[in-house]
Amino acid sequence: MAGTDITHDGVVKRVSGSFFRGATMNIYPNDSSLDKSFALAQYLTRGWMPKEPYISKSAPIVAFGSCFAGNISKYLHKRGFNVLTRKDNKAYVTRMGDGMVHTHAIRQQFEWAWLNKTPSQDLWHGYEAEEFGYTESAHADTLRLFNEAEVFIITLGLSEIWYDEPTGEVFWRAIPKEKYDASRHKFRVATHAETLANIRAIHSLIRTYRPNATVVFTVSPIPLAATFRPVTAIAANAVSKATIRSAVDEFYQEASPNDDRLFYFPSYDIVMHAFNHQWNADRRHVYAHVLAFNMKIFEHFFCTSDLPQEKLEMSFRKAQRLDKKIGESGHGAVAGTFGEDEEARQARRKATGQRRRALRRAARINERKMHRKKVGSPDASSPVVTP
Repeated sequence: MAGTDITHDGVVKRVSGSFFRGATMNIYPNDSSLDKSFALAQYLTRGWMPKEPYISKSAPIVAFGSCFAGNISKYLHKRGFNVLTRKDNKAYVTRMGDGMVHTHAIRQQFEWAWLNKTPSQDLWHGYEAEEFGYTESAHADTLRLFNEAEVFIITLGLSEIWYDEPTGEVFWRAIPKEKYDASRHKFRVATHAETLANIRAIHSLIRTYRPNATVVFTVSPIPLAATFRPVTAIAANAVSKATIRSAVDEFYQEASPNDDRLFYFPSYDIVMHAFNHQWNADRRHVYAHVLAFNMKIFEHFFCTSDLPQEKLEMSFRKAQRLDKKIGESGHGAVAGTFGEDEEARQARRKATGQRRRALRRAARINERKMHRKKVGSPDASSPVVTP
């Protein structure tokens, strides 16, 4: 049987020649593939990045959606970029920018800003179930941000939704307990078709009102904290992510040939498949070294900054070393080390200081108690001895 020669990781291999393999063929990496010098370009970023970086530090950026959007906006803000959703304003995409976790919630913000479309029900609630409402000041700030933005980074998180059955309107999050009405409030999983329709609508609105803006869709790797389905959260999360990822890809394939400012950034794919121990002990939050590497990929390929290829490569290798270290020694291998970012280090130092002060206070109290046992309880005629 005739064979075909292919090159994989620099090695020529003979494979079956029975099937036509097309003009483009990218092979899935194995463990040794990701150690190659060309791994980042060949296995992690190929086909998704712009031809050259072009987002300047002055370009107004709006980033919101699932909680992974918070990491992108925080990183770019610290690097000196003009992230509007990190500045003081009343827009909900700023105040709840990482809490709008499904495509319905994100679409609502664009329709509210540009079409002045306000839901008939109270759908928008914060992390503590506080009601946000539809205030004119929040609307005005949202409209201003969207009208100024030259870059939209939109992160999609999940597909499970609560909705008002009579109107079909979808809540941001779950429904506050005191407002839940079993006769009208229902739960379901958003379909691929409606997810795709929402993404199309979001893109169409941006192209109508900000025709020259860059639009970057990403998918958050953060799993569901819980599912409202009568199945395991692991299985429900797999369906939730697959629905979003599939819809984004279908949209990208149909729209990108005619839109050179539309991108998909593969943060989800890199987190999920380039590492073996990417999660903290809660199995939901991504380790800081993996996050940092993802953020550097975005900056290097999209932004006109001073992040050279060498620094990006160093970040990748550092993340790989820590990934292996966690696999060999567990989560404690990187706890309290350079595996965490500066904010986490400061929080850890603060907590450590508080524990030490508490221990010192407890020691002083115990010392007083021991002293009083020796000399007896002090009375009006006995002076209190304070160590």
